[in-house]
Amino acid sequence: MSTESAGTSTAGNAGGVAPESVDEDQLLVLTAVLLTPAQFPSVLGDDYPEVCAGLGLEPYGQGYGLVLGQDGHGARWTVVTDDASLVACAVAAWDCGMEYDLSPDEGSVVEALPGWPLTLAVAAPGVPAPHDPEPEEGGPAVLRAPDAAQWGPAQRRLGADEIALQWAVWREQVEGEVTFVDPGARPHAGVQRALAEARGYVAAPPPPGRVRSSFAAGEARTLRVDGPGWSMVARTDDIAFVLLDEQPGEILPVGRGPELPGLLQALEALAVRPA
Repeated sequence: MSTESAGTSTAGNAGGVAPESVDEDQLLVLTAVLLTPAQFPSVLGDDYPEVCAGLGLEPYGQGYGLVLGQDGHGARWTVVTDDASLVACAVAAWDCGMEYDLSPDEGSVVEALPGWPLTLAVAAPGVPAPHDPEPEEGGPAVLRAPDAAQWGPAQRRLGADEIALQWAVWREQVEGEVTFVDPGARPHAGVQRALAEARGYVAAPPPPGRVRSSFAAGEARTLRVDGPGWSMVARTDDIAFVLLDEQPGEILPVGRGPELPGLLQALEALAVRPA
């Protein structure tokens, strides 16, 4: 399946001019995302191997790029390429408001999967509205985005991602000297479990992508850590926030105290980082 810019101009999507004619087998590119151990759509899973398994892919160490678009009939398709660096260049250009014609070489295409694993609010011009292609007998299942409207693992991970992006906003809502629990109060069992499992990662490293590190202000780093039923976002020079499947919509702060700084330093040491 060949690719071509769909001419959309929404931030993060392919730019350019709408094609005058569309080959039925040609993919009109709408957007693309990276799928690597250090950077992947966390809405799809707690770690890189889990996300790959959900897409029917081997957890290739160098990662993939996912190119989302429509064919000439308007059907949704996701082209998987092992040229992750090409997709990274395209995403960086789009984030800067620049045009980039993302056309993976056919030799780099690993798979063309029906459907989209993520929700998109854009569509290619000149073709029918986005719809799932007819499933082929013996072919892969049609990809559909997780339901993020109801609280669960997908919404919990999205919430942690949002806190990481808007750290200053969320941090202002918590007093600077926040403590894990008030004197005499019992610690939240779910938070205790999350912290205990995070400590376990230090002794037995988890699957790639469970612990990710990204830039923060100064010399600090932002950590995103996930586990079964919980997500944590923290700054190595500050506090942490924990979100739990069992506590819909609640964001539980964890003060630095005597133990958190050492835990965050240890997690940072084993975290994967974007190239």
